[in-house]
Amino acid sequence: QVQLVESGGGSVQPGGSLRLSCAASGSIFSINTMGWYRQVPGKQRELVATITSGGSTNYADSVKGRFTISRDNAQNMVYLQMNSLKAEDTAVYYCNAERVVAGVLVWNKWGQGTLVTVSS
Repeated sequence: QVQLVESGGGSVQPGGSLRLSCAASGSIFSINTMGWYRQVPGKQRELVATITSGGSTNYADSVKGRFTISRDNAQNMVYLQMNSLKAEDTAVYYCNAERVVAGVLVWNKWGQGTLVTVSS
């Protein structure tokens, strides 16, 4: 089993920055990809950014150039540095970890979420 705990959410003015952290524990050796997703009330959860165990990254078009995902495998942490924040970035942000074997999703785990509010 893998457990994920997010931290770092909060309120910030437009144009500001925040850094989200996600600590993974448990069977961390089995994790392939980690990522960040976000959700606003009434909408589907959407991908923000992912990073593989090898360091390959993927970003939603809406955050490219503003957000940076990084991973510290030694510390079992994944981070999301968010710069130039906009009101539309307001959401609950969820950390995700998954294991894929031969192209098949074996399991998928979510953290409890952390709220990011961008408002003047």
